[in-house]
Amino acid sequence: MSDAVSPISAAGSEGFARVRQIGPLGMVTLRAKAGTKGLKAAVKDATGCALPDKRRIVTKGAFRAGWMSPDEYLLILPRADVAKALAAIAKALNGQHHLAVDVSDARAVFRIEGAKADQVLRKLCPVDFDRLAAGELRRTRAAQVAAAFWRDDAGFTLVCFRSVAGYMGDLLRLCAQPGSEL
Repeated sequence: MSDAVSPISAAGSEGFARVRQIGPLGMVTLRAKAGTKGLKAAVKDATGCALPDKRRIVTKGAFRAGWMSPDEYLLILPRADVAKALAAIAKALNGQHHLAVDVSDARAVFRIEGAKADQVLRKLCPVDFDRLAAGELRRTRAAQVAAAFWRDDAGFTLVCFRSVAGYMGDLLRLCAQPGSEL
């Protein structure tokens, strides 16, 4: 098996905010209707995290569980733990209608950090950042790219499709530069 590589250069950028790509990370998309028997156990067994509430992300060390839609969750974990997580999900949801897929190679992840990190995303996303709480996960568009992001104490984490990682990285780095406008 080959080693995972980042879809673009890992080079970061310094402006009024720091932008860098992180990863490669393990990611599992879990589709199951809320209330499905075993769903809470599946997420807990796979990540150690509680099942997240609507528009929330739960973190426990290097593991995260995010609510993406009424029947979709994004589990983020060390890449080496993906197979183990998929097995735990299959066991917990045995006999229940669900879908769990390794999407690690289909996603790219960026960090935007610094006191003005929100200003980078304000240029790209139609979101009220003044009301965006820490731990709130938002699915939206960044420019014309489908993305999900959340805020924590140090800044923001943004997830997008790997196929647009180069474009997204360039946008984020441009928007972090003083005087930049789109």
